[in-house]
Amino acid sequence: MTSTDAGYTLPIARVLAMVELARARGWDVADMLGAAGISPELLAEGRSRVTVDQTVRMVQRLWRATDDELFGLGLHPMPRGTFRLVCFALIGAPDVGAAIRRFVGFQKSLPGFPPLTLTVEDELARLAFDIGAVRNPVGLIIDTMLTVTHRFLGWAAGGRILLRRVEVPYPPSGLDDYDLIFGAPVRFSAPAPALVFDAAQLTAPLVRDEDDLLVFLRDAPSAVIGRRHYSLSLSARVRHILERGRTGAWPTLDEVAAQLAMSPSTLRRKLREEHTSAREIREQILRDAAIASLVRGEETVAALSRRLGFSEPSAFSRAFRRWTGSPPGSYQR
Repeated sequence: MTSTDAGYTLPIARVLAMVELARARGWDVADMLGAAGISPELLAEGRSRVTVDQTVRMVQRLWRATDDELFGLGLHPMPRGTFRLVCFALIGAPDVGAAIRRFVGFQKSLPGFPPLTLTVEDELARLAFDIGAVRNPVGLIIDTMLTVTHRFLGWAAGGRILLRRVEVPYPPSGLDDYDLIFGAPVRFSAPAPALVFDAAQLTAPLVRDEDDLLVFLRDAPSAVIGRRHYSLSLSARVRHILERGRTGAWPTLDEVAAQLAMSPSTLRRKLREEHTSAREIREQILRDAAIASLVRGEETVAALSRRLGFSEPSAFSRAFRRWTGSPPGSYQR
């Protein structure tokens, strides 16, 4: 397991958004996909997945192609190194609220970054971006801004900022990773991109220093793309328990329910309310572990199928096609 949690995968739609951006600007898409180890044939299959490390490499390639940390989609170019500069400017603030107000105070020096506003009402803080001046705002950039802001503030405070909800101005996209990224409900077609959280978290002290920040920035954007177990949903908690089954016996439904202090029937019902089941979560774990291994290329399909508990490689291949729509070979370098 790498620092970016190699067993967790993202939907191919995240890569497609970057590919469409590159194509629109005439950049070398084949070179970008090759650098990330992503087969072009996966782009046509909606069930395809990519690892966190592959997504990181795509983002880094885009940064090099544009020399713009907003990929040319902001109000003005935001040269590489801007995020680093902002982090060093904020790290000395006494608490989360002070860091946000500090950023608001000098954001005129960042003309490429959408204006940020902080409002507090009914004990809820709302951190919103004004993208009214952005022509054709792209969901990829909106999600990136929200994620980077959320992850940095949580990291600087030595834990995480628990969100009440996330607001995005575009309609439902069909992506299945919002819960894992933000750990909070998403309100689509909202007036502006925003993070909403308990105002009490504004007083959380910043506990990181510049040495910590250098480590945080070393492999950017890994620190903000990688999974951080932010979700508090029941399905995420069940996944965390079931993931232990990859290295031993899978916990039974009764055992999972007992750890969550509820009856098996209640667990089934609550998972149905989240449109999933323990079996589906287990298959997602197997799918993500298989994709991560195939991308790394450290073991054969036969060895991988045995490790994941399949009786023979053909059974594993059938399951893999069911999960992703493609044969295992499509994910091997």
